[in-house]
Amino acid sequence: MLAEIKSIAYHLTPRLIEIRRHLHTHPELSGQEYQTAAYVAGALNSLGLKVTEEVGKTGVIGEFRGEAAGTKCLGLRTDMDALPIEERTKLSFASHQPGVMHACGHDLHTTLGLGTAMVLSQLPGSLLGKVKFLFQPAEEIAQGARWMLNDGALAGIDHLLGVHVFPSIMGGSIGIRYGALTAAADDLEIIIQGEAGHGARPHEAIDAIWVAAQVVNALQQAISRTQNCLRPVVLTIGKIEGGRAHNIIADQVTMQGTVRSLHPETRAMLPEWINGIVNGVCATYGAKAVVDYKHGVPAVQNDLQLTQIVETAAREAWGNDKVEILPEPSLGAEDFAVYLDQVPGSMFRLGVGYPDRHNYPLHHPLFEINEEAIVTGVVTMAYSAYKYFHPQ
Repeated sequence: MLAEIKSIAYHLTPRLIEIRRHLHTHPELSGQEYQTAAYVAGALNSLGLKVTEEVGKTGVIGEFRGEAAGTKCLGLRTDMDALPIEERTKLSFASHQPGVMHACGHDLHTTLGLGTAMVLSQLPGSLLGKVKFLFQPAEEIAQGARWMLNDGALAGIDHLLGVHVFPSIMGGSIGIRYGALTAAADDLEIIIQGEAGHGARPHEAIDAIWVAAQVVNALQQAISRTQNCLRPVVLTIGKIEGGRAHNIIADQVTMQGTVRSLHPETRAMLPEWINGIVNGVCATYGAKAVVDYKHGVPAVQNDLQLTQIVETAAREAWGNDKVEILPEPSLGAEDFAVYLDQVPGSMFRLGVGYPDRHNYPLHHPLFEINEEAIVTGVVTMAYSAYKYFHPQ
């Protein structure tokens, strides 16, 4: 079966490159993937799949049932949205949308979903069950998975498989991670309330900017001194606003940031821990604070069984030297984790790096994809699906 899957995938590769380049040229922001969704739905309809549109606003689901008997259902999830970034690659198929770019590889993800559907649709007798292809919107704003979930996208799915490109892994290779793949990502807003005054007489005021600086320092120092270093926490304040004029003591500062963690127990205690530090610093200097901690997406925790299936499929398809067991998780986030609160699943890394040039990171205006990864990803996903239904 592997030889047949590879033969079909290699035959489809020129068409898949065309699809990926079309999607790259016409990116759409989160929640606005109307043309992308229509394109995906048209491609799935042409394969004879049962297609449901407007799932989770702009999401699309394609359902393929194998001819052989079986009740298991495997979900394959890919995402479709782009980023608000001005592309600077100068590729012949660079974005035609000013200020919008597929800088995170979702154009390739969508292509992989379609390519896998194309391969499996030519092998209806090989699947002992059903495959549901989930094309998700709005991953970049961490909302699309919840939208899809609320519209019943996981109905009937037993396991869910996902993929994400990785430029630090060379094209043609696969990265496998057991356990935590990505971190939980939460949002933090802190409002420091001081008391305004003349810039020449700070002792008559409570300087909210200075207090905010002490809060930032205290939080960073407390992480290194009070948190278990084997259970990492990253807290980044990315935005600070405050002050009215150069000679007025600021009475209020608003800070916004992100908090990343890997372990559920650590994540659970972070709101109270941050609140205590912030209010303790503010009390020392006579200021007040309001801390708003919003839980975002949890960590992606890969299911052991499905991860083993993907690893075995990748090794059989490409050889041991093309499969890397990732020793560490990423502190990036993925709303794929939202699905995993409901069903077991696994996400693997698809190498898209070039061996002979600098590979820019995800979310960079010069990010490029080694298109050798297309056939690697499609074969890995299609063969993993086959082995899911044929475990022996």
